[in-house]
Amino acid sequence: MKHVFIIVLAAAALLGTLSYRTAFSQEANSYSLIIEDHRFKPSELQVPAGQKFKLIVDNRDPTPEEFESHALKLEKVIPGKRQATLNVGPLQPGGYDFVGEFHEKTAQGRLVAQ
Repeated sequence: MKHVFIIVLAAAALLGTLSYRTAFSQEANSYSLIIEDHRFKPSELQVPAGQKFKLIVDNRDPTPEEFESHALKLEKVIPGKRQATLNVGPLQPGGYDFVGEFHEKTAQGRLVAQ
């Protein structure tokens, strides 16, 4: 019985470590963009090549904006004063342009996968 208890305790410790690693890696693989004054900030964002990640887009303008990237095959309307989380990747090394379709002249940006 003592051996069973030790095995269960060791398994629980291992599971806890794996859960922590998973939660940490999910947070570590998040990148943020801000839409403000109909511009993306930063306008160029470095991201890892070959890995999936979350792109959190925070629209601080009072009006909606459509995040669109043909290169990334992503399109998402983000209401004013709201956030959206986009799942991206894995990407090949290179540049990936995106725009705010409702304000294309000012809302322009680029992801650079390295």
